[in-house]
Amino acid sequence: MRAFLPIAAIALLFAGPPATRADEPLEIFDAHMHYNQEPNPFYPLDKVLELYRTNRITGVLATSRPNKGTHQLMEAAAAGKAPGLWVVPFIRPYRVRPDIQTWFNDPSIFELIREEYKRGYYRGIGEFHLYGKSADTEWVKKAVDFAVERNLFLHCHCDEEALLILFRHNAKARIVWAHTGFSTDPKRVGKLLDEHKGALWGELSYRSGITTGDGKLTGEWRALFAKHSDRFLLGSDTWINERWFSYAAIFKSYRGWLAQLPPDQAKRIASGNAVAIFGPRRTE
Repeated sequence: MRAFLPIAAIALLFAGPPATRADEPLEIFDAHMHYNQEPNPFYPLDKVLELYRTNRITGVLATSRPNKGTHQLMEAAAAGKAPGLWVVPFIRPYRVRPDIQTWFNDPSIFELIREEYKRGYYRGIGEFHLYGKSADTEWVKKAVDFAVERNLFLHCHCDEEALLILFRHNAKARIVWAHTGFSTDPKRVGKLLDEHKGALWGELSYRSGITTGDGKLTGEWRALFAKHSDRFLLGSDTWINERWFSYAAIFKSYRGWLAQLPPDQAKRIASGNAVAIFGPRRTE
């Protein structure tokens, strides 16, 4: 598959995950998953798909370095090799790991984005890394405008300064904030969500402080979820092999604190928000 999937296959991929039976564990959409390949993936594709099945992962936001890993997931889904799995593909603007440090000033990366988009199935650009004023470049603005013009999301691992610069580049940008800022406290996160309704969502991989040492939700995060349970996603961030080894443990920990929330909030964060955000692409 080089250019476009058959229309019927694309429709199936964008249809979203199946309904959950009452006797099944809470389904989760993995909104920060890398199937990196430099030069070969650590896990073969069939093992990755088995991890999804055994951990009740019914959808993934696929972002890989290089994008070959995402191509393989899309091909597997189109061929019926991943029943029940919904793949939401994002263009990653990296060919090799060092691109993380330079992509925002590299015109060849913008060409990579343009070429990958021609495949016809991408829903966003990212995950990419930006800190401070590294976001304030011509090529980042071009990427943001490219995304807005094509109804694509941005998946950004960034600090607050870079996040706000992305919105200044184009007020119509829609951003999934990887790790929800790391150092940004919950009250400030809540204010940013209030200020960017319909444009900003938080993804919670590696986000410390959600629970106390004994696994209980903190009061601040419980209050944030009560107000904004429709604005958060969960992810594994399998950026290194160790994250694949601990894949089951990562989602066990998520289910632990999700179980402390009202069921409607837990379902939204686990997978409902992904369906609401990345549902079938509208006619453009």
